[in-house]
Amino acid sequence: MIAGHFGFAALVKARERSVPLWALMLATVWLDIVFVPLYVAGVEFIEAVPGTHGGYGAGIIHADYTHSLLGALVLSGIFCVSASIPWGRRCGMVLGAVVFSHWLLDLIVHRADMPILPGDVGGFPRLGFGLWRWPAAAIVTELALVAAGAFFYWRAARATVRAAGGVGSMRANLAAALVFIAGCAVLFFDATG
Repeated sequence: MIAGHFGFAALVKARERSVPLWALMLATVWLDIVFVPLYVAGVEFIEAVPGTHGGYGAGIIHADYTHSLLGALVLSGIFCVSASIPWGRRCGMVLGAVVFSHWLLDLIVHRADMPILPGDVGGFPRLGFGLWRWPAAAIVTELALVAAGAFFYWRAARATVRAAGGVGSMRANLAAALVFIAGCAVLFFDATG
């Protein structure tokens, strides 16, 4: 769901124009950024679904801290407070919500591998609707998020350009095209391994 996260960030940018796009892109993958050092340290890991070699949607992700429900809420709160310092409360709240959107989007695609509490304390049932079991459906879902994000970002950028007297039209078109092309490229590489 990497490309889908970026598409969602572009969707939010279309509505929340004062929030920097780069901060939205960072926020949308913040859980995965925190996951990387834990992965390198062997605290969190990925295993191939039995009978597969891994790849797009064919992994069971043991991100028991970063992708637990409580862990995602805590990381969202930390990001929110940190972003509020330079950009104000509203921007911080938006960015915190975008961090948490990562968990919600992952809930749709992940198999039941997302714990409620960090470290799977309590042994509660793990969450995940498992759309990755049907890779074509997961790819179409991500592609729809990328396309919607690029379109709504382009539409908002064009409105901003019109309000500024038409200056920057090419830049708005280029930025939206880059969001779409980069999203499709990420999705292609993710889906093809």
